[in-house]
Amino acid sequence: MASLDYTVRAGGPLAGTITVAGDKSISHRAVILGALAEGRSEITGLLEGEDVLGTIAAFRALGVTIDGPHDGRLTVEGVGLHGLKPPAGPLDLGNSGTSMRLLAGLLAAQPFTTRLVGDASLMRRPMERVAVPLRLMGAVIETGEGGRPPLHVVGGQRLHGIEYRMPVASAQVKSAILLAALYAKGRTSVIEPAPSRDHSERMLAGFGYPVHRDGATVSLEGGAGPLHGVRLAVPADLSSAAFFLVAASIVPGSCVRLRRVGMNPHRRMRSRSTLR
Repeated sequence: MASLDYTVRAGGPLAGTITVAGDKSISHRAVILGALAEGRSEITGLLEGEDVLGTIAAFRALGVTIDGPHDGRLTVEGVGLHGLKPPAGPLDLGNSGTSMRLLAGLLAAQPFTTRLVGDASLMRRPMERVAVPLRLMGAVIETGEGGRPPLHVVGGQRLHGIEYRMPVASAQVKSAILLAALYAKGRTSVIEPAPSRDHSERMLAGFGYPVHRDGATVSLEGGAGPLHGVRLAVPADLSSAAFFLVAASIVPGSCVRLRRVGMNPHRRMRSRSTLR
């Protein structure tokens, strides 16, 4: 097989203003909370990656009218907390572990049964860490061999609030619990061993649902009111911006401006910790 030779020549300083793709974690949550809100949500800056498109497809299958995305713009006609409909078949979430774990929490509280599947990679990922606290709340969730997908989420369960001390910090598990807690009787509290991304708590409050934070504990009361449709601009993704930040930092004389990156101070703090 013939080999290929590449010649790389150093360029000059980097200069300019860049807007990178939208944050994936926030894009997922914007779709989910927009679907559960009462009224219309208009979202801009949405990441149009396969994982987020999988979440959009799942909510369309659950009876939510969604227009877009078109150049990062999405309109979600919210059905309210109790307006989701039974899907015609299994929800295929592709490669998105975020979609599967967050939907497990939401669907655990619905009056219908749902089956969650994905591609070959997703079907090998562990799901018991999210199923365990949801079962403590009264959910009935069956996993496949070794605690992996498919997930069979049995509807019609009465959930109750719990105090859950997480063994490992995980924004996805925390978010799944909080989504289930919207429907649970009483208060649900999640105690984190270390800070994880708090997009879900901030966005729930932004959609009008009261969430309480006391140190390492985040809590909410089930049935505390509806979510309301919003206009939401998804900030640019800090991970995507990192390539340009590193490039500019190692080329003398560079000056690069990245717009709307890392709007959540807690996310920025976590990223600095990771980069170290």
